[in-house]
Parts: sequence; structure tokens; C-alpha cells
Amino acid sequence: MLIVSYDFTDDKRRAKFAKFLKKYGPRMQYSVFSLHNSQRILRNILSEIDGRYKKMFGKTDSVVLFPVCEACRGKMIRYGSAKHDEEDVVYFG
Repeated sequence: MLIVSYDFTDDKRRAKFAKFLKKYGPRMQYSVFSLHNSQRILRNILSEIDGRYKKMFGKTDSVVLFPVCEACRGKMIRYGSAKHDEEDVVYFG
């Protein structure tokens, strides 16, 4: 699991980066994504950020990546609507 938090001053850059992250996982907050994928895909994401997006970052932009191991993921404490993020939902029609 990888938590990605970002802050861009430029709207276009922010939207492009968010669109990229949406392909890999859901938003936890407005500028925070939770990416649940295989280690290979997570490495590819990091590689793409480093190779494609890093050169676009301005002096006031920030991107913070938090790798979360499976053991730590199970220890996450969630409140509010976030507590339902890890639950399976079953619909009957």
C-alpha cells in the first residue's frame, strides 16, 4: 500500500497528477490517495512519478509518499466515513 499526499499551486498540474493517481486507487482526502496494488505496480507508479512528473514540480509544490506495509495497514485507525473504506459491501437486487 502506498499513501500519496500532494499540494500543487498550479490547477492544471494538480488535476493532471490527480488523474494519474485515480487510475491506481481511491481518494482518502482531496489531495490524498491510497494505492493498493502489487509491489511491481507500486514500483511502476514511483518510477512514473520520478520520470514523468518530478520535472513538473515547482518550488512550492510538494508530493509525499508513505509506503505502508500490510502489518501497519491493519493497524490503521479510521474515524467517520473513512472507517467504512475497508469494508466489503454486498448489494441484493
